[in-house]
Parts: sequence; C-alpha cells; structure tokens
Amino acid sequence: MANSIMFVILAVVILGSAILCVTTTKIMRAATFLLFVLFGVAGLYFLLDYTFLGAAQISIYAGGVTMLYVFAIQLVGKRSLQGLVERVKGSRVIFGAILSLVGLVTVCFVLLKNQFLFAAADKPDTEVPMQVIGHALVGADRFQYVLPFEFISLFLLACIIGGLAIARKEEK
Repeated sequence: MANSIMFVILAVVILGSAILCVTTTKIMRAATFLLFVLFGVAGLYFLLDYTFLGAAQISIYAGGVTMLYVFAIQLVGKRSLQGLVERVKGSRVIFGAILSLVGLVTVCFVLLKNQFLFAAADKPDTEVPMQVIGHALVGADRFQYVLPFEFISLFLLACIIGGLAIARKEEK
C-alpha cells in the first residue's frame, strides 16, 4: 500500500514538473523543473529497488542539469534570463500541439502493434546480478555498452567546446 502511495506521489511530481518544464518560457525555471523530473525518476528506481539505476540517475543526470544551468547562464543574455524578451506565437503553439499529437499516435501505434506491453508481463520477475550489469556496461560485444558510452562522451565534449566557443565574447 505504501509503495502504491509513493508511486502516485512520484508520478504526480514527474508529470507536473514535465508539463511545467515544456510550457514555461523561462530557461532557468525549465531547467529546475527538469531537475525535479529527473529526481522523480530516480525515486521510481529506488522504489523498485534498483539502487544502481537510481544512484546513476542522480549522479549523471542531475549533474548534467547542473551543467545546463551553467551553460544557460553563459549563453543566454541577461534580459532573457530576467524574462524581459519573451514572445510566444500562436502558430508555434498550434504546430507544437499537432506535432506532439502525431508523436503520441505513433508511439501508441508502435506499442500496440508490437505488443511490448504484453511481452513485459510474460517475463519472470528475476533479479539481474550486479556482475552481469557491470560486464554489459564495459563489454564491447553485441548488446554491450562501452562503444555507445564513448560516442556519447565525445559528443558531449563537442557540445561543451561548442558552448564555450559561442559563449566567448569577442572584443571589438
């Protein structure tokens, strides 16, 4: 019963923060709501007794949102951070709503067509040993993740360098 109550609380926090994250026009508020979403997802992992994933969620993604704060402060002008230069066009809102609806229909179609929802219920509820998770994270074979981690790290490094190049002010 307590797990169900915690799940409902975390679900409300995640959904509310996610909606506020995408609807707010201020970048610092959006990053803060994103941080709440990530902490809520970590709470779900802890609720399911996936402590490794919960700790990784907090350390990696919450740290990433902290970097987002730093780059938001560096890249966005002072007037925009204070909320003085914000305009939302109605056509963009309508286009975004239509695009979101198309995405939702596509996801629902794929889920129902491939029966992912029913396949998860057929799996036995067994715990994966930490040794298997560690081997999958550092292995280079098929369905192992060392190469994707390396590509992601190079991509993030390129983003950081690009952000610094954009943030650097040229003297005239």
